Amino acid sequence: MEPLDIFIIVVEQRSLNKASQLLNLSQPALSRKIANLEDELGVSLFERRGKRLVLTRAGQMCYDHALEMRRMRRNFREALRLFASKGPAGSLTIGASLTTLQSTLPDLITLYTQEYPETDIKAVTGKTHEIVTLVQERKTDIGLVASRIDHPGVHCLPLFDDHLCLVLPENHRLLGKTSVHIQEIDRLPMILFSRGTWYRILVDELFHRYAVFPDVRMEIDSFEATLRLVAGGKTATLLPKSYLRRNLLENNGLAVRNIPELELTKRTTSLIYVDSAAENPAVRRFAEKALAAFPPYAQAD
Repeated sequence: MEPLDIFIIVVEQRSLNKASQLLNLSQPALSRKIANLEDELGVSLFERRGKRLVLTRAGQMCYDHALEMRRMRRNFREALRLFASKGPAGSLTIGASLTTLQSTLPDLITLYTQEYPETDIKAVTGKTHEIVTLVQERKTDIGLVASRIDHPGVHCLPLFDDHLCLVLPENHRLLGKTSVHIQEIDRLPMILFSRGTWYRILVDELFHRYAVFPDVRMEIDSFEATLRLVAGGKTATLLPKSYLRRNLLENNGLAVRNIPELELTKRTTSLIYVDSAAENPAVRRFAEKALAAFPPYAQAD
């Protein structure tokens, strides 16, 4: 036992005899330990008043310090116990496609860090094929993409299906209709994804299939900027259903209309990683959290 811990017991028992019994030490041995501590510190810790031990002023200072040191050791050991029970926090680099970066990744990171707040998380973004390459080359530990990936050596965990919805500003003429058809997008002023993104490719294929040609006023990559621009003007847009939270729409004065043909834009948001990345405990924990957040797919697997 540490000399300061022995000193605490002597102070609290107020008797060398009682303290020696509690510590299972002979009284002479206990007296030597206290004398050694006094020699080490260069001060007297006790005054004898009859059979009682009374702390000197230096003894009181030593007692207060000893209690603080004991408290700090206990806190440290508890922190180590919790750390060991959860495993090392580690680090995690996540690659996310544009769509998932803005719609899904923030929620998953929040969910993960609630339990593992010390994990060092970094995120990089790119187009889906770029994220796949980063995962294959181990430049990211895990990827989050709006697609099912079938590449040798790449594990793909599907999370949920998503499709585009028509988003309109309040008082838009189409909101007065009970249903909206794909043909009504023809010549409609719209803001769309930038060219080259997966959803833009799907949208262009959809427009070509149904021979509709919207009036594209802007092509941008930011969902937030798109919503603000739609709310402030007379344009419409197409955004993933997963991004369109009720409070987000209400705060921006927007409404959603589902068009059956837009369900053809369905994409499956997935986690991807390679075998060697799975050796990282943070990767396994993140995958477990993501699958638990979307149970239909987790149960199917």
